[in-house]
Parts: sequence; C-alpha cells; structure tokens
Amino acid sequence: MARTAEGTSGAPHILIVGGGYVGMYTALRLQKKLRRELKRGDVSITVVDPNSYMTYQPFLPEAAAGNVSPRHVVAPLRRVLPRCVVRNARVTELNHAERWAIVQPLAGPPERISYDYLVMAAGSVSRTLPIPGLAENGIGFKTIGEAIHLRNHVLAQLEIAESTDDEEIRRKALTFVFVGGGFAGVEALAELEDMARGAVQYMRKVTPQDLRFVLVEAADRILPEVGPDMGRWTAEQLRGRGIDVKLKTFLQSAVGGVIECSDGSSFPAGTLVWTAGVKAAPVVRNSDLPLNERGQVKATEYLTVEGVVRAFTAGDNAAVPDLTQDGMFCAPNAQHAVRQSKVLADNLVRALRGKSLKPYVHNSVGSVAGLGLHKGVANTYGIKVKGFPAWVMHRTYHVSRVPTFNRKVRVLADWTLALFFKRETVSLGSIEQPRAEFELAATADAKPKENAA
Repeated sequence: MARTAEGTSGAPHILIVGGGYVGMYTALRLQKKLRRELKRGDVSITVVDPNSYMTYQPFLPEAAAGNVSPRHVVAPLRRVLPRCVVRNARVTELNHAERWAIVQPLAGPPERISYDYLVMAAGSVSRTLPIPGLAENGIGFKTIGEAIHLRNHVLAQLEIAESTDDEEIRRKALTFVFVGGGFAGVEALAELEDMARGAVQYMRKVTPQDLRFVLVEAADRILPEVGPDMGRWTAEQLRGRGIDVKLKTFLQSAVGGVIECSDGSSFPAGTLVWTAGVKAAPVVRNSDLPLNERGQVKATEYLTVEGVVRAFTAGDNAAVPDLTQDGMFCAPNAQHAVRQSKVLADNLVRALRGKSLKPYVHNSVGSVAGLGLHKGVANTYGIKVKGFPAWVMHRTYHVSRVPTFNRKVRVLADWTLALFFKRETVSLGSIEQPRAEFELAATADAKPKENAA
C-alpha cells in the first residue's frame, strides 16, 4: 500500500538511499543546515539502509587484524542522525518519475513510500567474475561482518595446521590467497600476514616460514593510487616479507580450494579473499535513473542526476565528473565520498530554497596505506613517504576522518593500549554458528535411551 512522505503531511520529504559515507554524511549535514525546518516539521528526511550503522571501511584491515575493535569502526545511524527517520530496510525498486520507492524491511511485507527529493547513495558491492569455485570458496572484504569472519577464519586455519600431522592439510591451511592489488587487497593481506606471524609465535608446530601468502593482481603494479614508484616499492617490501606477489596474473579457478592462476601455477589454499573491484549496488539497476555502461548513475558536476530533476547522487554508485582532469571521473574512494556529501547536501538545501547550485571540484591530496604494524606507504601532495612515518600518517589521517568524536577517542584508546599489550589472537569462529553446540546437546538428549539388558 502506497503512503506519503514520512513526517508532516505536505512537507518536502527527502529520501536518502544508503547509510554509508555519502548517505550518512549527507544526512548529517542536512540536519545542521535544515535544523529549524526539521524541528518545525517543514522538511522530513528518511535514510534507508539494511544496516543500522555506517562502516568506516579504511579501518576494516585493522579490525580484521585485531588492532581496532570492530565496534569502533562503525557509527550507529540513529545516534548520529537523531533528526532523521532511519529505516533498516532495502530499497528494491525505485520510480523517480512518479517519486516512489519499494522498501523491503528486515521483517514483514514490502512497503511503498513516496518522496519529493532523492539522494541515491546506495554505494557498491563486490564485483565478481564467473570464475569456477569463487562463489563457493571466496570471502569478500567490504563489510565489518566479512572482516570479523576473515579474522576468525585465518586464525582457525592456523589452529588446523597446529593440530594435525597431515602435510597436505597443513600446507592448504597455511596458504592464504588475496585477489586484487588495490587498497583493500594490499592492506588486508599486509595486516593479516602481520597478525598471523604474531600468532604462530605461540605455536609449536607452525613457524613463520610455514606461512604462504599470495597476492594475485591482473595489472602490472599494485596500489595504483600511490603512484608507480611507490607501488613498486610496496611490492618489493611485500616480497621481502616472503609474500608471493603475482602481477599480470588472473585467477582462473578455485574449485575444491585448488587455486589455478594464468601463470600456470596451481596449489591448494584454505583461504581465498576477493577484493578485485566493486560495482554499483543492485538498486540502481532497478530504478528509472540514467546509467552509464558500467552501471553507475550518470551524475553532473553539481552532483545531480543527469537529465533528472530533484535527484542527487554521489559516491561509488555514481559517475561524477572530475573537473580537475578532462574527461575523467572521480575515483570511488572515501576521500571523494566524504567531500562530495558536503557539496551534495549544500546543493540540496540550495535547491529547496531556490538558489543556484555549485559544482564539485576537489584536487586529491594523495593516498596513504598501512602495510601492517609500523609499516606503511604514502604519497601526499607529491611527497613520497615510506615505512614508519607513512604508517603514522595513515593512522593520523584516518582517525581524523572517522565519524563522531566518540569513535575517534575509542580508536585512539585501542591504539594506545596496543602500545603496552600484545593483541589477542584468538579465533571466535563459534560466534558464526552460536547454536551448534546447543543443537548437538539437544539432539543427543532427544535420542531414546536403550533399556538396560
């Protein structure tokens, strides 16, 4: 059943699809800019996202490695956005011409809601390829759930290797493959390799030399964001740590946990992490918004949807022109997303008040990446930094960008405690199947007891 905008009847209703970088930061700025209107009920804002929190993705590698508590890399939407209606649901269909969206709640039937202004900020999902065995064996790395799962999985593989004398089982368990040489892949691999080396110090059968980490990248270099020189330096550093960096190589198969690459190599691996790119969230394809050949929403330099009125977009699901480079589009990274959200929110307020819009222009300040504890690489304002100074820059930059003062303090507290105490390397894999032990006990008790002879 259709229903009108959430909030005061007749008041302009802003629907924000997605509670990630763009969605949350846009809503946060709108709260500030439209404080009086929201208080009087002259405007209403609804944020729709399947999760009740926004994830600061640059901290996923550190959360997976145990350097930061997973709870401290997420910001609860309802606490951050008290003046907005936050709905934990998924937008499955959208008709902007008629200004309605179909929303599927976590429980119950789908609902149809109406709106006046749209912010398409659904973000992206992992872009996979039809590689045999990938769906059955691969692990993504875009959500906090995947980061926690990967941490537990890697530590569980070490425990498997420690508890068996079967060489084939050990070799497979101690082989970890990461596909994708961008920020996500390189940082996740480096942090988890660092964690694994620390964990095996307490084991009797497994040594650091037994660990095999492999990075598979289709291009001729890794970390293109930091430039070719720093990318080559990073590859050399990883190889110096015993990591097998395969460039110009494709994953061809992962059937049965056996990794087959285009360079002819074939080996069993207990862990396969896929970080080879992203694509726009499915909801954009289930809408009447104009898309480009990559499935992204066509955006203007004003962060409006091309050829459409009262519709705005930014972030990973949008093709935003980069006015600093002719014919180019903004990279799908956190740096652009946070800055785009401010311009988007300001332009939406200008549209509500009948004022002219301003274009989004941003010269990138560069990039920083962490490569494990006390190791990093950075290229900011043309200045190239390596090792410990780059690691400090990486942490300083991201703690300044993580949303809310509360989260900044908690992350700093995690890092401060890590200076005095070693990180915990315990696998809590049972949390993914918390009822397994109870079901086993209940099943055993339910079996009829045999009568004594």
